[in-house]
Amino acid sequence: MAAALDQWARTIKRDVHALYLAARDPRTPWYAKALAVCVAGYALSPIDLIPDFIPVLGYLDDVILVPLGILAVVKMTPPEVMAEHREAAALAADRPVSRIAAVIIACIWVASVALAGWLGYRYFAG
Repeated sequence: MAAALDQWARTIKRDVHALYLAARDPRTPWYAKALAVCVAGYALSPIDLIPDFIPVLGYLDDVILVPLGILAVVKMTPPEVMAEHREAAALAADRPVSRIAAVIIACIWVASVALAGWLGYRYFAG
């Protein structure tokens, strides 16, 4: 059961990336592009229709709306375009992740927050 859920989650993640790629493809109809941008934006956005802290309903919108949106865009997009972008998304998911880049970005964020805190302290305390 857990393996099936894990595979389903990976498929959804791959399809969201494939939708993003399909939305940028000139062979995709404009209405499919518009819906693809909306679905990918909703799936990747930290802002939800129903906040996740609400028990059951918070995650239920993600479990229902995102797959339905993906299904709608897949039906509107030409099959050869979708297959091409699914393959590209699967290859992108297999690429190695740079831990050094993640550490550098985290350090930049920490330094930015520290600088903002210091400037705020000088402005309000001085």
